[in-house]
Amino acid sequence: MSATTLQLPKIVSQEEWLAARQQLLAKEKKLTRERDALAAERRNLPWVKVEKNYVFDSPTSKRTLAELFDGRSQLMIYHFMVGPDWEAGCPSCSIVGDHIGGSVTHLANRDVTLIAVSRAPLAKIEAFKNRMGWRFKWYSSFGSDFNRHYNVSFTKDEVTSGKTYYNYKIQRFPSEEAPGASIFYKDADGNVFHTYSAYGRGLEPVMGVYNWLDLAPKGRDEEGMTPHPMAWARHHDRYDSNYFAEPADSAKSAAAAHNCCSGHS
Repeated sequence: MSATTLQLPKIVSQEEWLAARQQLLAKEKKLTRERDALAAERRNLPWVKVEKNYVFDSPTSKRTLAELFDGRSQLMIYHFMVGPDWEAGCPSCSIVGDHIGGSVTHLANRDVTLIAVSRAPLAKIEAFKNRMGWRFKWYSSFGSDFNRHYNVSFTKDEVTSGKTYYNYKIQRFPSEEAPGASIFYKDADGNVFHTYSAYGRGLEPVMGVYNWLDLAPKGRDEEGMTPHPMAWARHHDRYDSNYFAEPADSAKSAAAAHNCCSGHS
């Protein structure tokens, strides 16, 4: 699906291209340094102690917020848009879901547990998760005010009136469920603290697809998309094209990966 036709830029020699690329690289490096400084500032935000004992449904038992850390000190929760009466998750959130599975193991080895939480009942979450082929842990906050407290679920009246509190201001949001990410820390005494939450475009850094598209000649190619810029997004089993990466032969792939990486230092 394409929204625009690419307008070719100026065609130049390799030498001219290299000069232009080096000029852009200087700007990219400046942005990288600014991003590092912003990340440090983010880590230095004050924390809020979580006093409420939130409880979630898991496939095996009820679990408290503190138990979701799974023995680690840092917990990242993706607020996945699936309402109590929805039959499937939000397509845009599902792109994030496609990225979560590949990150979980790496983050776990950096003292971080990454999970998803939705307000839908667990049975609906499990059915959709199985359809998508995902393996990351995904809990239900059904019957809890967790989503309300972290500003990712709204009442029908709030949506109708256009007065939902989202991304730190009162604004119009078209759904009773919204995307977000909330970060928590647990100290040695078991106290849990809320350290950070992001919403809206603040979630784009976790969407690898957008990072790749920003490198492409057409960019995100979302101009004129209705009813919102990401209207192109589909569940990965609902695109017209059935294109996937080449199927993996597990034995050969594992051996190739080991041989490829083992010689690098």
